[in-house]
Amino acid sequence: MSEKIDHMESWLGQALALLATGDYDGLSSALESVHPSDLADLVEQLEDDQRLALLRHVPSDLAADTLAEMEDVERPGELLLQLEPRRTAAIVHEMADDDAADLIGDLEPEQRAQVLAVVDDEEAAEIEELLTYPEESAGGLMTREVLSVSARLTAAEAIAEIRRQAHEDFDFYTIFVVDPDGTFRGVVSLQDLVIADPTTPISEITEEPPAVVTVDTDQEEVGKALSRYNLASLGVVDALGRLVGRITFDDVIDVVEAEATEDILRFAAVSDEEEIRGTTLDAIRSRLPWLLLSVISAAVASSVVFAYQSTIEAMALLAVAMPVIAGVGGNAGTQALAVTIRRIALSDETVGERMGVIWKELLVGLVNGLVMGVVAAVLGLLFTDAGVMFGVVVLLAMWGSLLIASFAGAFIPIFLERIGVDPAVASSPFVTTLTDLFGFFLLLGLATAVLM
Repeated sequence: MSEKIDHMESWLGQALALLATGDYDGLSSALESVHPSDLADLVEQLEDDQRLALLRHVPSDLAADTLAEMEDVERPGELLLQLEPRRTAAIVHEMADDDAADLIGDLEPEQRAQVLAVVDDEEAAEIEELLTYPEESAGGLMTREVLSVSARLTAAEAIAEIRRQAHEDFDFYTIFVVDPDGTFRGVVSLQDLVIADPTTPISEITEEPPAVVTVDTDQEEVGKALSRYNLASLGVVDALGRLVGRITFDDVIDVVEAEATEDILRFAAVSDEEEIRGTTLDAIRSRLPWLLLSVISAAVASSVVFAYQSTIEAMALLAVAMPVIAGVGGNAGTQALAVTIRRIALSDETVGERMGVIWKELLVGLVNGLVMGVVAAVLGLLFTDAGVMFGVVVLLAMWGSLLIASFAGAFIPIFLERIGVDPAVASSPFVTTLTDLFGFFLLLGLATAVLM
């Protein structure tokens, strides 16, 4: 990693020097061996005018790949908009249609029209069609570049057709088989096609794919299908079953990263509208509502403390035990919540299997709560002179708190999923409130009943 950083600093210094002197031929030569992903990182460190100068003078294919690799927060589509019309058209021509749609789709409607107006009519039509699909659907993720052959061909004819369709920049992993009307019939592996007798009908070596998605399938389901069946590419069909595109594994890597980031942010009670590299104002706007909800939740839990203030005044040592029980219970609830939400995200299970998760967490809470309760009671006896009954109260309160926390951490996300609420967004405040509420109630209620 440090070596890459050193290379990046070297490329950046060299690029800045060549830009300053106007040596654009030298710039293109210097960046020729730089991977587009690395070049995208380099471009993101430049000022706007420097970015535009670089994109104007590197080869069009390299500029296209670089813009496609840039982070959305850097607004690469706006860079494309600021280039000369001829340059914009050349770069879009070099882009895969799905990359171009992603880039242009982030622009305002009038800006989209401005870019598409300078692009070749056929390319513009393909991009506009992709833009009609929801961004997070298979249609919004797919490329229209599909290598397909007719089910009526022989193996030799299919190979000739593949040579006709394919070009230097067209990577393909699977050959899709269709009827003359475009209806999807199956797939043929390149290996089976090459070793087949030239006269063998394609229909005889066509296999049914393990998964096919429709244009409106959610991108998360697409990622699960590719991962589950270890596919290099996945066919996309329309409502009539006609093959309209394909999704490749490299597209899904970005989806998996985006979905994981979204889940992590939501689990931490941060809105997924906040970009990882967003501004300070964005962070304040997205986090403040959740912090306000946390204050309200804490106030609910604190109402129990207020109700037992006379008990706390009479036995100040309870104030020492309260944050310990709340903290350990909170950790137990977070553990159960994290495991349950991840399980919900990764698998489709029956109601019985979901109930099995709750029972498992209850058993975990029962055992862990007893162990932690005994530890807390022993520590209380060793370091205070409160007596055995105080230790018993702490033991029972800790035990009950972890039992409730484990149950809540499993039950609440499963319940929220059942009623159609995203468990990653809403679970944490409820689990925290319940854990604190019952933990304080058990400790203070038992202390009032046993020690007062």
